[in-house]
Amino acid sequence: MPQIKSAIKRVRTQKERSERNSAQLSHLKTAVKKFRQAAEDGADNASELHLDAVRALDHAASKGLIHKNKANRDKSRLAKLAK
Repeated sequence: MPQIKSAIKRVRTQKERSERNSAQLSHLKTAVKKFRQAAEDGADNASELHLDAVRALDHAASKGLIHKNKANRDKSRLAKLAK
């Protein structure tokens, strides 16, 4: 455990960021999985789930959770499934 005040604060903020990042990544993965499953099954709400997945990918890329090229690559692959 750190003794210096700034190091204590850094540990606290790193923990908060780590929790937030893992929650956002979990949301992203869930949105993509839901769309893939709906596209496989031919569900009626697949287009809505596609928009949610794309939105989640864009949000993750803008926050720096994933690289923007990965987001674009994944969006392209999801668009192929949506057709």
